[in-house]
Amino acid sequence: MQISWWVELIVRPGCLDEFEMLTGEMVASTQTEAGVLAYQRYISEDRETVYVHERYENSDAAVAHLVKFAATFGERYGILVTRKRFVVFGDPNDALRTLLDRYGATYCRSFGPFQYWADSPGRAIDVEPNKG
Repeated sequence: MQISWWVELIVRPGCLDEFEMLTGEMVASTQTEAGVLAYQRYISEDRETVYVHERYENSDAAVAHLVKFAATFGERYGILVTRKRFVVFGDPNDALRTLLDRYGATYCRSFGPFQYWADSPGRAIDVEPNKG
């Protein structure tokens, strides 16, 4: 089952240029990872808030990414930004949930018994409808 998240980051004063360089390194590194379906960054008009959107084929791909991220970029990342919000979409396995909990993640499950899609209306994604 696919997993995605949306993270809201506050860039520390004077750190935007350095964070942009770090983001370039993270993008290049992530391009070599298996199972990454989306890896995007957006910035607010005032250039103080960065929004992160990431999507993975499954929990195992997301775990592999987070382990690599923490080891390679975690310390510098934490110096440059403050995490304001971390929202996870999907049903992460226990290993992924353990890692995400360290970031203060909140979790959202699929809404309703519907067949959802991503990328194009003709291509269904592997999402189990919420039975509750």
